[in-house]
Amino acid sequence: MEKQYHDDFTVQEMIVVAGARTLPDNKVIFAGTGLPMVAITLAQLKYGPGIVPVFEAGAVGPSLSCGLPLSVGDSRTTYKANYLLGLNSAFELTQRGFADFGFIGGAEIDPYGNLNSTMMGDFNDSYQKPKTRLPGSGGASDMACSCEQTIIIMVHEKRRFNEKLSYVTSPGYLDGSPNARWNAGLAGQGPYRVITTKAILGFDDETRRMKLIATLPGETVNSVQDATGFELIIPDDVYPFEPPTVEEIHLIREVIDPRGYFVKKKIKQ
Repeated sequence: MEKQYHDDFTVQEMIVVAGARTLPDNKVIFAGTGLPMVAITLAQLKYGPGIVPVFEAGAVGPSLSCGLPLSVGDSRTTYKANYLLGLNSAFELTQRGFADFGFIGGAEIDPYGNLNSTMMGDFNDSYQKPKTRLPGSGGASDMACSCEQTIIIMVHEKRRFNEKLSYVTSPGYLDGSPNARWNAGLAGQGPYRVITTKAILGFDDETRRMKLIATLPGETVNSVQDATGFELIIPDDVYPFEPPTVEEIHLIREVIDPRGYFVKKKIKQ
C-alpha cells in the first residue's frame, strides 16, 4: 500500500517521528521525560514492538500501551514492566553495558556532540552567576557517559550549535581526539544521532565531528548549515527525510498524546 503523508504537522511531531524511526527494534532504550517518551511510545507501537524502555525512576521493559507517562516516575512507566528496582538499579544497568541507547536533550551542543544543559553566558561569566541558569543534568550526564550510544533531540538554532560550549554537562566525543572517551574513563561509545527541528545529524568515524545525514521537510543543506554555528561535514549522500505519515500523526495526536502534554497540536482556525 502506498504511503500517505500528512501535510499539516508541527515541529514537535516531526521530531517525534524522526526519533521513532531512528530507534532500532529489540534494543534497550533509556528515555527521558518529554518528547523522548512520545518518540519511544510511537516506536514501540509502530516500528519496534521489541524495544525495551528504561526509565530513570527504575522501571525496565514496560509496555507503553496504557497511556503516556508524564514523568520518569509516573506509575504508567511500570505497566507490565520486567522489573522495578529504583533509580540506582536503572543507572547500574547502563554502567554494566546493558543500555543500547540513551535518549537525551540539551540547550547547546558543539561539533563533537558535547551537550550543555547547565548554564549559558559569556566565557567570563562564573558558574555562580551565569547569564542564564538551565535545569541541569538530571540523569543525562550519566546516560551520556554509560549508555552504549546516545540519541540527542534539540531545537536547531545557530545560538545553540556552537564551536565551544559555555559548560559541558553531558560528554559527547570530548575534543574528538582518538580514544578521548576511553581515556576519560567513559564506558559508552558516544553520540549516535542528533535529531533537530531541521535535520538528522551524525558524526564522522575518524574526526568525530558532526555531519549532516538528512534534511527534514522544508529544509535544504544550505538552510541547515546557515542555522549552525560551526562548519558541518556535508557528505555526498545527504537525503531528504520523509514527512510524517497520516498513520504516524494519528497515533501521536489521538492515541499517544491526545491532550498535547508534550506535542502541541496546531489549533484549527
